[in-house]
Amino acid sequence: MSDELNNTRVETEYDAAQIQVLEGLEAVRKRPGMYIGSTSVSGLHHLVYEIVDNAIDEALAGYCKHISVTINPGESITVTDDGRGIPVDIQPQTGRPALEVVYTVLHAGGKFGGGGYKVSGGLHGVGASVVNALSVWLTVRVHKNGQIYEMKFSRGNITQEMRIVGSTDHTGTEVTFQPDPEIFDTVIYDYETLHTRMREEAFLNAGLSITIRDAREEGGPQDTMCYEGGIREFAMWCNRNKTPLHGDVVYMSGIKGDASAEVAIQYNDGFSEFILAFANDVHRPGGGMHETGFKAALTRAINAYGIKTGAIKGDDRVQGEDCREGITAIISVKLTDAQFEGQTKAKLGNAYIRTLVDSVVTDQLTTYFEEHPQTARAILDKAMTANRARAAAQKARDSIRRKTALGGAAMPDKLRDCNESDPSLTEIYIVEGDSAGGSATQGRDSRFQAILPLWGKMLNVEKAREDKVIGNDKLQPVITALGAGIGVEFDLTKLRYHKVVIMADADVDGSHIRTLLLTFFFRFMRPLIEHGYVYAAMPPLYKLVRGKTTRYAFSDEERDRISSEMRKDNPNAKVDISRNKGLGEMDPHELWETTMDPEKRTLKRIELQDAVRADEIFTLLMGEKVEPRKEYIEQNARHVANLDY
Repeated sequence: MSDELNNTRVETEYDAAQIQVLEGLEAVRKRPGMYIGSTSVSGLHHLVYEIVDNAIDEALAGYCKHISVTINPGESITVTDDGRGIPVDIQPQTGRPALEVVYTVLHAGGKFGGGGYKVSGGLHGVGASVVNALSVWLTVRVHKNGQIYEMKFSRGNITQEMRIVGSTDHTGTEVTFQPDPEIFDTVIYDYETLHTRMREEAFLNAGLSITIRDAREEGGPQDTMCYEGGIREFAMWCNRNKTPLHGDVVYMSGIKGDASAEVAIQYNDGFSEFILAFANDVHRPGGGMHETGFKAALTRAINAYGIKTGAIKGDDRVQGEDCREGITAIISVKLTDAQFEGQTKAKLGNAYIRTLVDSVVTDQLTTYFEEHPQTARAILDKAMTANRARAAAQKARDSIRRKTALGGAAMPDKLRDCNESDPSLTEIYIVEGDSAGGSATQGRDSRFQAILPLWGKMLNVEKAREDKVIGNDKLQPVITALGAGIGVEFDLTKLRYHKVVIMADADVDGSHIRTLLLTFFFRFMRPLIEHGYVYAAMPPLYKLVRGKTTRYAFSDEERDRISSEMRKDNPNAKVDISRNKGLGEMDPHELWETTMDPEKRTLKRIELQDAVRADEIFTLLMGEKVEPRKEYIEQNARHVANLDY
């Protein structure tokens, strides 16, 4: 970590006196979602992040250089660090060893002003104890004072008191835990999910080495990540499948008191902005004061340069969204007494951070522009082009509004609306083709289900600006039907349906249409996905008929199971199995029964768990560069099954 920003180092001795107790541990197993967000896959992985964040806190304090994360056979997790080791002496407030207090008492830790840490990602002090409470068993070993101290727990209860089990020549903490299947929907870890998070942590802590290993099978994947360039390398990595507008990354940093801020930006030739804001190494999806300060300063610096060079005249200034077109920005702040909104800590609320980031970006970006006029001009030209495109988009919006106002028909001609007006009770099926649209219209429940057929090839919005999107005759009906606007004007409160269901054939063309629509939603209506309003309908792949009995299967495995069930009384009985080629081939009754009836249908909710990965995949698959896409297809072709029939 650079000396300039390494102001998080702690000189105070880290001992039991700095562990402060706030309250007990009773509620965690009863309401785990309050502490880890959910008991789904994301909550399961959150357990690992909590333990790793404790190790990261040691790195921020200047004592940890390497962290190791291992997925063990049986889905247990081991996290090891070479920090100071959790204190093992007696904690004055409880009269118990500090190690025990940290793992058995909620809101106990060195992050509440005891002097153990200057900055921390957690701050609530719930990490270790919550992981312990939600694990079948947990073992912690502390290397400290030349001794190895060990303690064991089960579902938050002590099963082995702290004892010395050996001697050691180094310091650090090793935690191994087994997630509780009674709590979590699944206890199977995904290597890629953990790898993504660990890579992020390595980028944010320049010089920190993180190893992740999958030991569930022999020869499983393993990766060690260490980035001396820190967030500079992060920005370049995010742009690796895009065409950068300038070769170098603009890096800015500053310190005020105990707070530090780093910003790295690099523009690409795309049209979407991509900003990742971190506070104490934790991604804040809700942004916050650091992101607000950055946006204001960026707009101010670009306009100031434009006015100074004469490119911008009078009041003809570029707006914030113009300045951010095609930007990749990483913002990382570290501060004491960080204030986050809610237990999920999605948004940073400390007002002074806005001032710090604003002044750092304003001063250093202005200097950078003066010293690099070619890059500055390229960024300014892009902002001014975006400004003109935004004006064109506004004209397209106004034109549509005028037409609908004069024509008296605000909704698309092909939309078959529902009778219910309460958005929370309604759903819209966006259907591939007129024939499927006709079957869906006849088969639907018109009280709450609307149908919008799409026809022809849809625009790939990854390669288009907003003005082209608004004016597109294939997308415009979708924008109008949903009623919430597009881009910066998108307003979730105006959304006419709280279930937006993409219903396409189970073939290559259907997958392509789904991908094009999802690209559109991701780039221009992202809150739709973030709030869980977008679904994919799952029409059955197979129809099985024996006599008067008809059943449907959604996979090859289900087809085989149902087929054997239908032959249970007579192994030689004939079961006719047909594969559904397309939605248009189903009659209205079949479509309702299999794909649209809320009682029987299968819908897959489209979720956005990793914004970095989502941006990467959309750029890779739908962007201009052919070579990365070719490489991706070659690497993943062996995993494809049932591509088309």
